[in-house]
Amino acid sequence: MQNTVIETIEDYTNPQVLTRREKTKLIVAAGIGNFLEIFDFTVYSFFAAIIGDVFFHSNTPGMSLLISVSVFGVGFVMRPLGSIIIGSYADRHGRKAAMLLTILLMAIGSALIGFVPSYETIGIFAPVLIVIGRLFQGFSAGGEIGTSTTLLMESAARNQRGFFVSWQFVGQGLSALCGSLFAAELTEWLTREQLYSWGWRIPFIFSLIVIPVGLYIRAHIHDTYEVETKVEGVAGSHPFRDLMANYFWKVVLCIAMILPGTAIMYVMVFYMPNYLKQVTDMSGPEAFRISSYASIILIVLSIASGFLCDRFEKRRWMAMSFMVIEFFACYLCFRYAANFYLFITVYTVAMVVYGLLMSMAMVMIMEAFEQHIRATASSVVYAFGVTIFGGTAQIIVTQLLRISDGHIMAPFWYLGTALVVGIIANFLFVETRHLI
Repeated sequence: MQNTVIETIEDYTNPQVLTRREKTKLIVAAGIGNFLEIFDFTVYSFFAAIIGDVFFHSNTPGMSLLISVSVFGVGFVMRPLGSIIIGSYADRHGRKAAMLLTILLMAIGSALIGFVPSYETIGIFAPVLIVIGRLFQGFSAGGEIGTSTTLLMESAARNQRGFFVSWQFVGQGLSALCGSLFAAELTEWLTREQLYSWGWRIPFIFSLIVIPVGLYIRAHIHDTYEVETKVEGVAGSHPFRDLMANYFWKVVLCIAMILPGTAIMYVMVFYMPNYLKQVTDMSGPEAFRISSYASIILIVLSIASGFLCDRFEKRRWMAMSFMVIEFFACYLCFRYAANFYLFITVYTVAMVVYGLLMSMAMVMIMEAFEQHIRATASSVVYAFGVTIFGGTAQIIVTQLLRISDGHIMAPFWYLGTALVVGIIANFLFVETRHLI
C-alpha cells in the first residue's frame, strides 16, 4: 500500500519553480508564527514567579511558583489534540489554511493572558482565564510547528531541506532572545510594584501587535500541498488514523528522538534564569541575559546546522555524537553553576552543540513520512514529545530541587536521562528520505 501511494501521488511541490521572493515569503510566514508561539511560551516561563504571585498566591514557600509552572504545563495538555486536528486539517486542506487557523487561535490565547485582571480584582475567574488562555495557546502550538515546518521542508530542493527547516529554529531562537530581553529589561527598569501590576503583561501585548502582520503574510503565500486529485487509499482515509495504523512504532521512536532537544530547550534556556537565581547570587537581569546569550548562539548555529544537515545523506550518527558531547557539557554546567567563568564556558559549548543538533532531528523525522501524512506526523511527534517532556520539564526540575533541598545537580538528573534516551532512539532509528 505504501509503495502504491508513493508511486501514485505526483510531486505536488516543485521547489524549483518558486522564485526567491516566494521562498523568502514562505520562510517569513512560517517563522513569524513559530516565533509568536514560542515567544508566548517563553515569556510565561520567565515571568512564572510573578504570575504565580499575582494569580496563584499561596502562603507556602515555593508553592505559588510550583502552581504557576504547573499552569505553564497545562498549556501543553492541548498540544496533542491540536496536533491531531490541525495536522490532519493541513494534510487534507493544505498547509496554508492550517497556518491561518493557528495564528488566529494564538491571538485569542495571548489576549486572554495579557489582559486578564488579577486575582484581587475578579477572584477565582482570574486563574481560570489564565488556564483557558494557556489551553488556546497549547492547542494552536500543537498544529503550528509541525505544519509550518512541513511547509518549509516541502518548499526546498532535496539538498536545501536542512537550510529551510533551520529557519524555523531561527524563529525559536529569536523568540527566546526577545522574551529574555523583555524579562531582563523590565526586571531592571521597573519597580517591583510596576512589574507585578502591569509590567509582566507588556510582552503578551507585544505579540498581539505582531499577529496581524503574520496573518497578512500567511494569506499571500504559495501552498506546497494543494491536492485536488482523488487518489485511492489517500483521499478516503483520515491522516491520523493512517498514521497510527501503519506507523505507530515509528512515531513512538521519533517522539523519543525529540526528547533531548526539548529537555535542553526547556531546562537550559527557559528554566535556567530561575535556577541561577536560586542556587547562585546572580541577579534577575543577569540571569535573564544568560538566556539571551544562549538565544543568540542558537540563532547563529541553527543556520549552520541546516547547512551541515544538507551536506550529509545520513545524519543519525552525527546526531548521536553531538548528544554525547552535550551530555558532558550539561553535566559540567550544573556541576560548576556557582563558578561563573567555568559555567559560562561549558554553557557556551552546550548551546553550540545544541544549535548544531536542532535541524537534524526534525528533518530526519519529516523525511521518514510520505507527504499525505507528513504534516500530521510532524505535528503529532513534536506535540507529544514537547507535551510529555517539555510541559513537565519545569515541574519535574522544580520538584527535584525542592525534594533535594536545592541540590545543585538536580536539574541534570532529568536532563542527562533525556539525552541518554535520545542517543538510544537515534541508534534504533532507520533513516529514509521519501520524495516530496
